[in-house]
Amino acid sequence: MSARNLVIVESPAKAKTIAGYLGPDFVVEASVGHIRDIPQPRDLPAEEKKGPFGRFGVNVEDGSFDALYVVDPDKKKKVAELKRLLKDADTLYLATDEDREGEAIAWHLHEALAPKVPVKRMVFHEITQEAIQRAIEATRDIDMDLVDAQEGRRILDRLYGFDISPVLWRKIKQGLSAGRVQSVATRIVVERERERMAFVAASYWDVTGTFTPKTTREEFSARLTALDGSRIATGRDFADDGTLKKADARHLDEAEATQVADALRSARAHVSAVTEKPYTRRPYAPFTTSTLQQEASRKLRLGSRDAMRVAQRLYENGYITYMRTDSTNLSQTAIRAARGQARDMYGGDYVPDQPRVYGKKAKGAQEAHEAIRPAGDHFRTPAQVQGELRGDEFRLYELIWKRTVASQMADAKGSTATIKIAADISGCPAGSDAELSVSGTVITFKGFLAAYEEGKDETRSGDGSGGDAEERRLPKLGEGAGLDVVRASADGHETSPPPRYTEASLVKKMEELGIGRPSTYASTVATVQDRGYVRRQGSALVATWLAFAATQLMERHFPQLVDYDFTARMEEDLDEIAAGDSDRVRWLNRFYNGDEATSAVGLRAMVEDLGEIDAKGVSTVPIGDGIVVRVGRYGPYVEEVAPAGVDPATGEVTGELGEPAQTEDGKPRRANMPEDIAPDEMTAAKGRELLAQSADDGRELGTNPETGRVVVAKAGRYGPYVTEVLTDEEAAKTGKAKVKPKTASLFADMDLATIELPTALRLLSLPRVVGTVTETTTDEDGTEREAEVEITAQNGRYGPYLKKGKDSRSLETEQQLFDITLEEAQAIYAQPKRRGRAAAKPPLRELGTDPESGNEVVVKDGRFGPYVTDGATNATLRRGDEPESITAERAYELLAEKRAKGPTTRKKSAAKKTAKKASGTAKKTAKTASGTAKKSTAKKAASTTKKAASKRT
Repeated sequence: MSARNLVIVESPAKAKTIAGYLGPDFVVEASVGHIRDIPQPRDLPAEEKKGPFGRFGVNVEDGSFDALYVVDPDKKKKVAELKRLLKDADTLYLATDEDREGEAIAWHLHEALAPKVPVKRMVFHEITQEAIQRAIEATRDIDMDLVDAQEGRRILDRLYGFDISPVLWRKIKQGLSAGRVQSVATRIVVERERERMAFVAASYWDVTGTFTPKTTREEFSARLTALDGSRIATGRDFADDGTLKKADARHLDEAEATQVADALRSARAHVSAVTEKPYTRRPYAPFTTSTLQQEASRKLRLGSRDAMRVAQRLYENGYITYMRTDSTNLSQTAIRAARGQARDMYGGDYVPDQPRVYGKKAKGAQEAHEAIRPAGDHFRTPAQVQGELRGDEFRLYELIWKRTVASQMADAKGSTATIKIAADISGCPAGSDAELSVSGTVITFKGFLAAYEEGKDETRSGDGSGGDAEERRLPKLGEGAGLDVVRASADGHETSPPPRYTEASLVKKMEELGIGRPSTYASTVATVQDRGYVRRQGSALVATWLAFAATQLMERHFPQLVDYDFTARMEEDLDEIAAGDSDRVRWLNRFYNGDEATSAVGLRAMVEDLGEIDAKGVSTVPIGDGIVVRVGRYGPYVEEVAPAGVDPATGEVTGELGEPAQTEDGKPRRANMPEDIAPDEMTAAKGRELLAQSADDGRELGTNPETGRVVVAKAGRYGPYVTEVLTDEEAAKTGKAKVKPKTASLFADMDLATIELPTALRLLSLPRVVGTVTETTTDEDGTEREAEVEITAQNGRYGPYLKKGKDSRSLETEQQLFDITLEEAQAIYAQPKRRGRAAAKPPLRELGTDPESGNEVVVKDGRFGPYVTDGATNATLRRGDEPESITAERAYELLAEKRAKGPTTRKKSAAKKTAKKASGTAKKTAKTASGTAKKSTAKKAASTTKKAASKRT
C-alpha cells in the first residue's frame, strides 16, 4: 500500500467511520454529496447563453444531448480542498455508494479533480471493518453504464421540467413544477380522491347471534350468512355507486334484520357443518427500500423521508447494509448469521432445515445486490446496541433486525375451523331457515411470528365482510350438536369509500406500477407535499384542488407523460442503459424528438404544438347541480354556473358547463373555500352553503347601538368575520374623510351560522383596555418622569396578545382577550420576555461533545427556527429534523456539513465604502472606480465559471 491514499466518500459521518477502519495510511474525506450539476440557464456564462446550452443547460440541437456541468458555487472550496489533498496522494479511491447516483458522483469527482494518479472505484454494501478491508482489495473501474443511466435520468428530468413546468405557470399558477415521477404520483393521489368523490354509500344490515353448546356453555358468536338459501349481502357485494354487484345476494334492510334477530332469540339451533383445515403462514422477505418505508410508516409512524434519513445514519455508522435497494436477496454470510441467531434465541425447532431464498420482487431490481439487513458477519441484537442507539435509530434498527431474523425462521402453523349453524325461525316474515357461520384460527406453532409480524395498511371499514379468520379459539363441536341462543342483535352498516393513500401505501402503489426506484420514493413523496399538490390529514394524503388542476392539464394535453405504463417503460429503459443493453443518447433522442418508426410523438413536438389550452377549463372541477370548484390565482373558490348544455336533437346533457351565474349587480356568484375542506367533502349542498355565507349582504345580526350601523356575519378568504355595514353616504366618502367599518375575525371556537349579536359586539369592541399602569421613563436629558400607560388586549395576525407601549406579550387563548384582568396582565409583564433579542433563550436540549471540535453541542431556538451549535458553528435543522428527537449523531453530521461549506460572508466593495465617505469630486471618482472594478470582476468571474464547466462527450 502507498503511504498516502486518498479515499473520497459522500458524507462526513461515513468518512469518520471508514477512517477508523483504514488506519493512518489513508486520508478519508467527504465530498458532502454532489459537487457538480447542470446549472440553471440564468447562471450560465454569457457566451454559453447564446449557444446550444442556453435553453436547458443541455445541447438538444445537434442530437448529442451533452450536458454542461458546473461545480456548485458552495462546493468550490470543497473541490479545492480535495485537489490539495490529491497532490500528496499516490492513489485515489472513489468510495461513493454503489448505485446509479453514487456512480455518477464518483464520475463527477473524477472529472472535476482530473487526477494524475491511479484511480480505483471502491464499493461496499455495509460499513464494517471486514467489508471495508474486502472493498480495498477488490476495486474496479467506474461503471460508465451506470453513469449513463443516471445522467440520462438527470437530463430527461431537466428537459421534462423545463418544458412542462412553464405551461403550468402560465395556465394555472406561478411556481408549480412538473416531473417525470412527481406528476404521475400526483395523479395517483388525485384518482383516489376522484373515486371518493364519486362514491355512493350503501346501507345494509346483518344479524349476529351468540350461542352456547348445551354441554360446555362456552359462548361464541356467529354472523347470519344465508336466509332461505339466499346469501346475505355484505359490504364487499356493493359497487362504489351504491348498487349490488351480484344478483344472488339478498340485501337486508332494518325491518327484515330486526325480524330475523327477534325470531332467532327463541329459535332452535344446531351445528349443521364443521370443517377444519391446516393453516400455514410463511415469513416475509427481508426489507427492500419500499417495504422498509411502508413498515416504518405503519409501526413507527415515520414518514418516507424521515425513515430514509434514519436509515442513512444507521448505514453510515455501520449498523445496517445499504438502504437503497429493491433486492430481497441475502448473502450466504447473512443467511448463516440470521439462522444462527434464530436458533440461539428461539430454539432449533424455529429454524427450517434449508435456508430460505427470496426472489426479486420488483421489476429490474438494480440499486444494490442485497436486501436491507443488520451489518456484519454476526448481527448485533437490539439489546447489544441499545446503549449506542436512541429513539428512532434504535427502533428502526430493531425493526430491521427482527425482519431479517424472521425471514430465515420456520413457518407459523395451526388450524382454521369453520362452524355453520342452522336455526329454525319459522313464522318470521323475512324467512324461515337461517344459516349463521363463524371461523377461527388457532396457532399451534408460532414459528417466525415469535420474532416479527408485519403491519397492515388501512382497508375499507364497516363492510362487515370480515377477512382472514381472526386468531380465535372455537369450542370443539360436532355436526348435529345442539346450541342455545344467548342473544341476537341486528346491526346496521354503511359501505366506506376507498381509503386515501398514506405515504406507505403510496410507495407500495408506485412500486406495483413500476414507477420510480428506491432512491426516488422518499423524495417523490416529499416533493408532491412540498409543491402543494398533496397535504397530510393525519397519516392520510389528501389531493389538493391545485393537484386536480395540474393533473387535468396533464391528462388533457400531455396524456402520455402521466400514463402509468409509459412512465414504467422509461424506468425499464433506464435499467437497460444501466445494464449496457441500450444507448443513452438514442433513448433521449427518441423521448425528446420522437420516433418515426413507431409514430411516437416527442416532447419537443408536444410543447410546440399545444394548441389553445383553456386555462379556465383545466382549473375547473365540476361538483354537480350547477356547482363547480375553480383554482384561481389566490386559491380555490366555489362558483355557481348555469345548467350544462343540452343537445337540442337528442335532449341529452352535453357535459359542457354553462356560463357563471350572476348576482343582482352582475357579479359571478362565487365564494372562497376554506383550506380544510377535502375534495370528497365538497358536495353541491356544501357549495351552496358557502355561496350563501359569502353573499354580499352576509347574515344580518342586528344593530350596533353605539354606531347605529347594521352588523353582519360573513365568510371571507381568511375565515369568518363580523363587520358593520356602512350607509350609502359613509361609503361614498373618500380621502381623509373615508369611513372604515369596524371588523373582527371570529374566534376559532365560534360558528358563523350560530353567532349572535352580543358576541359580535364584543368582538367589534376589541382591542380592549385592560387597565392603566404607572411607568417611569427617562428623558434625553436624564430627567425621570412618571406616565400613565394603557395595557390593551388585541387580536393580531399571529394570535391574541397584550400591548403596553411598544412592549407586546402573547396570550395563550383568544378568550383571554375578554377575561384577563389587570393583575394577570401585570404578572405576564413581570416575567422575562420570551421572544426577541432582549433575552437569550436557554438550550432546548444538550446532545454531548462534538467529536471534531470537542465542544458541547446543544439545540437552540433561533430567530429563523431551531438549530444546533457547538459555540463556534451553527447549523439550521433540516425539514424532518425535530428538536425533541434529533440525535447527537445527526447534529454532529449537520455541523460537519456546515464546516465543510465554510463561513458565509458578505463583503462590501471598497468602492462602496469610498463612495459613502467621499463627497463632491471624490464621489464621482469612486463611482467611476466602482464601475471599472465591477466590469473587471464580472469578466474574471465569467472566465472562472467557464473553466469550471465541462461538457460531457
